[in-house]
Amino acid sequence: MVNIRERKYGNKKYYYIEHSFRLNGTVIKKEKYLGSSIPKNLDKIKSDFLTQVYTQKWYLSLDKIKASYKKDIGSATPSEKDKEIEGFMIKFTYDTQKIEGSTLTLKETANLLQHGVTPSNKPSRDAKEAEAHSNIFYNMLRYKKGLTLQLILEWHHTLFENTKKDIAGKIRTRQVWIHGSKFIPPSPVEVMPLLEDFFSWYNKNRMKMHPVELAALAHLKFVTVHPFIDGNGRLSRLIMNFILNRLGYPMLNISYKNRIGYYNALERAQVKKIDSIFVAWFFRRYIKEYRRYLK
Repeated sequence: MVNIRERKYGNKKYYYIEHSFRLNGTVIKKEKYLGSSIPKNLDKIKSDFLTQVYTQKWYLSLDKIKASYKKDIGSATPSEKDKEIEGFMIKFTYDTQKIEGSTLTLKETANLLQHGVTPSNKPSRDAKEAEAHSNIFYNMLRYKKGLTLQLILEWHHTLFENTKKDIAGKIRTRQVWIHGSKFIPPSPVEVMPLLEDFFSWYNKNRMKMHPVELAALAHLKFVTVHPFIDGNGRLSRLIMNFILNRLGYPMLNISYKNRIGYYNALERAQVKKIDSIFVAWFFRRYIKEYRRYLK
């Protein structure tokens, strides 16, 4: 928790924010000077400060996860690797589709993607989009070039070509809203300029920014642009895992059961326009998911 501290020097008051955390058994205290009055954008300052503070701790853990994961994968046989990827693909497809309203259970998703068994009592659209997502996922792993708008349009087309052909691979030209969210996506005329900004930002930072932070921010920034009528969440989570996998980090499945915290972090970051809110959530979720690699 970030605390505000008031200090007096003579007749004048000065304000600081401070936070303490434990690193390798030692309590570390950090502080930031605010000035002689409390700034109006205190929430953003506190959020950015907390992210900077935890970067020291988080980056160490994230890099240890990468090293342990690389060692683990390096010792696995090709068949073991394939089985592990298949297991992740099934869970990832189930959860990312479920978050967007799919009625398929995890078992039904597994039977569909492993054995081609289509559930008879569920909407065919759910099954077709799950199969399409699986195909995109494997194509993503095989893809050797960089992230481009053309690639994302191809993913979107594949996802919806058999269920919503009228929007498949097409940038939206209408205003959209997110049910239950305070965030209102950009207007249609803003979408293409914002996409250009997104790819400019990505290409500028892809070799400079920490890979896990890059993945988190790419997810947030793309879904905030919301360039499609449908499928923005699924595409943003594919982009996230494209980056993690390409840069040697284990991919992340954001599970349906953790969706409330996920939604809240996205919405707060979007409404307040404070990226670090989502980045902090993402780091904590990622480290919790791969805690086994920190032992």
